[in-house]
Amino acid sequence: MPFTKELTEELNLILKFPNKSLMQGLKVHHDADPSMIAAAKRLHEKGIVTQNDGGYLTDLGHDLAEHAQVIRSALTHT
Repeated sequence: MPFTKELTEELNLILKFPNKSLMQGLKVHHDADPSMIAAAKRLHEKGIVTQNDGGYLTDLGHDLAEHAQVIRSALTHT
């Protein structure tokens, strides 16, 4: 199954979270791109982030962020 537009938006949002500290989060503001607002809501519904507008990555979110970074690195390595 290929990545849908929605999954790609979710992955891109996950990659925006700071990866240096577990105590740093991200807020998607009400005037952000509607696709990012929707992605944040979907990630919250899936238990990947703590808040409807971002917040912090959950344990699952941290695992996914690590995997997403590996995939991005492997696909962009030249």
